[in-house]
Amino acid sequence: MSTSGIVYRPRRLRTTPRMRRLVAEHRLHPGDLVLPLFVKEGLAEPAPIASMPGQVQHTEASLRDAVADAARAGLGGVMLFGIPAERDATGSAGDAPDGILQRGIRVAREAVAAVEEETGRPGPVVMADTCLDEFTDHGHCGVLTADGTVDNDATLERYASLAVAQARAGAEVVSPSGMMDGQVAVIRDALDDAGFTDVSILAYSAKYASAFYGPFRDAVDSALQGDRRTYQMDAANAREGLREADLDLAEGADMVMVKPAGTSLDVLRGVADRADVPVAAYQVSGEYAMIEAAAAQGWIDRRGAVLESVLAIKRAGTDVVLTYWATEIAEWLG
Repeated sequence: MSTSGIVYRPRRLRTTPRMRRLVAEHRLHPGDLVLPLFVKEGLAEPAPIASMPGQVQHTEASLRDAVADAARAGLGGVMLFGIPAERDATGSAGDAPDGILQRGIRVAREAVAAVEEETGRPGPVVMADTCLDEFTDHGHCGVLTADGTVDNDATLERYASLAVAQARAGAEVVSPSGMMDGQVAVIRDALDDAGFTDVSILAYSAKYASAFYGPFRDAVDSALQGDRRTYQMDAANAREGLREADLDLAEGADMVMVKPAGTSLDVLRGVADRADVPVAAYQVSGEYAMIEAAAAQGWIDRRGAVLESVLAIKRAGTDVVLTYWATEIAEWLG
């Protein structure tokens, strides 16, 4: 408590809620949060996702409502994932002009515009997942070779087409999540050549092969057999995550992302310390499901655990947090 007669009492800055608020080093703000949303082709009504209580696969109509709610709550963005009625080996539904994800993007842009006119405030940025796994009949993030491995360079051609299709539909940010080498550079060239120089790229730069993605695969009706360890990163490697981020920055990424957030806080801190662009982190489906499950049993305080988990991600250095609680957190923040 004392050194050379000086008495140190750090508890003075914790005495009241007012004091703690005044000296808080990090804060949550709705504008920092992005809500992931799933839109599925052919649904008559929203379909609950059993492993993600409170989350649904949306119809186009319910997607519109969810985006409008996000806009009124002041969220910074929405990230859209599409689930098609039919899949094939190359994920051709992913870049179809009237594919489910492109329709969802258009619905989201219309919903944002309507709420902006209603409130006079900026709405959320509309982002799209730029990957093939939701659209392929094998569930991998790329085109397969004859022996069943993912063909990196053939997949890049598909990503370029996906990104341009999403930009044409109105996506303001495309988000390559497949961890293919060179994906950012190829997408940037494709967007620029198609005249979409203002469309940003949020690169999934350090995306680990994680057990915490399980509920997400339920959410997108994944057809995956096997795993993605030949292209997603090994959870043992931190330096590799930093190198991946450096490569994406060199290729022109406008933002970089670390995923999963909660088990990669060290990597997130390292990326934040070296990046000169905004840094995002994705609080993934398994992180969501664990807290929801424990709270449902009465083992933890749900609101407290949600806020603490997201604040820890902010504290590690992120600017933007993708979380399934985004709208609810915004409402709590008032």
